[in-house]
Amino acid sequence: MSDNNDDLPTNGDDLSQKLNFETGRLSWPELQRHFARGIVIVVSSELDLIEVAVKLKEDDKQLFESWLSQNQVWRANDHDALQWQESGPEFWSVVVAPWVLVQVVKN
Repeated sequence: MSDNNDDLPTNGDDLSQKLNFETGRLSWPELQRHFARGIVIVVSSELDLIEVAVKLKEDDKQLFESWLSQNQVWRANDHDALQWQESGPEFWSVVVAPWVLVQVVKN
């Protein structure tokens, strides 16, 4: 998974399609190094991971503030890491440099 996506299109539909192709699954051990760097953003299952990535790339601060205040998006914290260490989930992920956005895969 690349940590650099400066070449992403700026058109919403094109950007959404490109980001969709760049999603991937990660295990907790694969995500740990990104967590240690403090660049993991968690997206709740209520939201669409790609939509959140598009809005992040578009710098939609108003929408992000709304998601943050509703605890639908947050920066991964130590509590998350401990829970992931115990449960070993898989994540859908996408990079919007410098951030790695993740969503726990529901089984």
